[in-house]
Amino acid sequence: MKLLFTATWAVLSKDLRSELRTRYALNALLLFAVCTAVAVSMGVGFFGLRRDEEALLIQATLLWLALLFAALNGLSRSFVQEEERRTALALLLAAPSIAVYLGKFLFNLGLLAILDSVTSLLFISFVRVQIGNLALFIAFLATGSLCLTTATTLLAAIIAKASFKSGLFAVLAFPLIFPILIVAIQGTALALAGAPWSEGWPALRLLASYALATFVASLMLFRTVWET
Repeated sequence: MKLLFTATWAVLSKDLRSELRTRYALNALLLFAVCTAVAVSMGVGFFGLRRDEEALLIQATLLWLALLFAALNGLSRSFVQEEERRTALALLLAAPSIAVYLGKFLFNLGLLAILDSVTSLLFISFVRVQIGNLALFIAFLATGSLCLTTATTLLAAIIAKASFKSGLFAVLAFPLIFPILIVAIQGTALALAGAPWSEGWPALRLLASYALATFVASLMLFRTVWET
């Protein structure tokens, strides 16, 4: 267990140092988030001031679409850059496959946490989105982002050697993400409306179950994908 923790931390710290030098994925995520928030604010004005059910559902949809497309634009980079820099073989020899997966998973999860924070603040500022139940809102962002990470980290390893990486990543990821995206949007709309935890708990439980199932499946399949 200690060896696994050490190897996972080594992979994670390597990716963090690399990202701090290039800032490729982080800049891509944040730029997309800023452009989306500004475009939405210019298009819908003070739409966030409306509090009817339809308006809240549209606000939640716009927020999650911004998060989704930004994530699809940046989450594949953790494995793609290993192929581009010809370091995949060295990483394969240096660390156990499960440590590679966990390190990349934690790196992507950290990127999404930053993206969630920035995008939410931008939507609150520019679109005037008002959050009725802040704790529930954060819970849906966290569990939804966890689902995105568990669903896409393995796919990033699969498409890393493909010639048309970005397009293939989006095509493969969408069928996995679409069901949980619907649940996350509906749950976020409840949080914006100020619904109690009792109303949001079923959706949160579904998202958590999905994240756990895809995480376990990824752990089981990653060695085959990574070492092939």
